[in-house]
Amino acid sequence: MLLPSSWQSDEARWLVQLGSALASALIASVLLRVAEAVFSRATRHSLALQAMQQGTRRPMRVLVPLIAFNVVLSSAPDQLVGIGAVRQFLTVAVIATLTWLVIQAVRAAGQSVTLLQPVDHADNLSARRLRTQTTALTRTLVTLITVVGVAIALMTFPSVRHIGTSLLASAGLAGIVAGLAARPVLGNLIAGLQIGLTQPIRLDDVVVVEGEWGRIEEITGTYVVVKIWDQRRLIVPLEWWTQNPFQNWTRSSAAITGQVLLWLDFRTPLEPLRAELRRLCEGSDLWDGQACVLQVVDVSDRAMQIRCLVSSPDSSRNWDLRCLVRESLIQLVQDRWPECLPRVRAELRDGGAGEEGPAPPAALRREVAPTA
Repeated sequence: MLLPSSWQSDEARWLVQLGSALASALIASVLLRVAEAVFSRATRHSLALQAMQQGTRRPMRVLVPLIAFNVVLSSAPDQLVGIGAVRQFLTVAVIATLTWLVIQAVRAAGQSVTLLQPVDHADNLSARRLRTQTTALTRTLVTLITVVGVAIALMTFPSVRHIGTSLLASAGLAGIVAGLAARPVLGNLIAGLQIGLTQPIRLDDVVVVEGEWGRIEEITGTYVVVKIWDQRRLIVPLEWWTQNPFQNWTRSSAAITGQVLLWLDFRTPLEPLRAELRRLCEGSDLWDGQACVLQVVDVSDRAMQIRCLVSSPDSSRNWDLRCLVRESLIQLVQDRWPECLPRVRAELRDGGAGEEGPAPPAALRREVAPTA
């Protein structure tokens, strides 16, 4: 079958252009691989630069050949059949790949900050603060870059550009409706920025939320994951943290002071208990050497309340230290002064004795231990 001469000439020119474009893309890929090898050798001692290269390697391997391919076809004759559609497609592909590259670069920068500021040591307050800021800002930037990339890609189409201009010119009521519809999304986005900058919470913070004790495990773009002590996960929207009160036990420091409360009889000797408390604290690596106090803080008609204050480097160790103190002091009282455990006192008299009758020789007293 014979084709028209114009089609034959277009096919020949297309073959020339495609061959030139593929050759340019191949050369660009080879040069990129050489540059990657040189850069890897030059930055082998830098964790941050290695993380940046690892994060941007895949989009760069797509973007560089694509740009070379696009440069060659942009110089093709405008009379070539279908050249306009191909150029449009390549332009959108370059914008999409460039957006991908910038997103990966932002994420790699955040990962570099995490590598330079590890949180796997005891005094990690500044590292957790920086890591939380980096996470929040990275997620926000990724969202903004994605929106900008999509908008730029759509504006390359003349029809979409015209529609967008018309919408912007008459977007009064439509903008209000869209804003109200997107209020939860925008609220979470603004709350994420606020948390990242003011930092009421940080990653690995110990918090009490809705009566649940746990640690901040993850901060996403819409919610926060709190790891409860029994391995459950509490999912809390970002906006909730800016509108409701909660407890943060590690806001400025991980050190914490806890209390142990005991009800004992009034005859309980206090100095031996203080000595035992001091011995327990000094012999345990759960104590940080700060607070070790035993005081009587309350009394009732049956017993007195003793409070022991002990401090630890963090809440987990303080919990273990409080349990140790509670068990040891109860065991001490049981072994040495069992009569000093809380009791209910009662005085029994002869019910038949009146004003005229003889008084009982002596009041019969007994102590009755409380029943469970």
